[in-house]
Amino acid sequence: MTSQDFHIRRAEKADADEIFSLAREFGLTFRPERSAFDAALPRLLADEDAVILTAIVDGQVRGYLLGYAHLTLFANGCVAWVEEAMIRNDYRRQGLGRALLEEFERWARSRQAGYVALATRRAPEFYKALGYEESAKYYRKVLRSA
Repeated sequence: MTSQDFHIRRAEKADADEIFSLAREFGLTFRPERSAFDAALPRLLADEDAVILTAIVDGQVRGYLLGYAHLTLFANGCVAWVEEAMIRNDYRRQGLGRALLEEFERWARSRQAGYVALATRRAPEFYKALGYEESAKYYRKVLRSA
């Protein structure tokens, strides 16, 4: 697949079913519930400090990335954080993930972010190939049941 075979665009409300299907592929601690997803999606789409990008192949969402930009004190301004990134399994290794991250980096630069960061246990080689470096350990505490 070449970059002419897909394109990256901002998510739209009409993408909800396809994005929800991809979000369910995470399969980690939490299992996305449709009612919570439907409540969150319009808020995220309207949030100026958030962006949901989609990778479109043949008119269908085959990947998405949700990220934020926020102010910090330690970094002398804004930083950007990739919260979720998912490519449908049978579309991986075809450039969609790279294109989503590159578009997110452009968005982050437009917000004057000093850097982009993310936490992941998956595909460290992919992120390293795009110039990301391991920086810290990730800790969390679940505050509600999954």
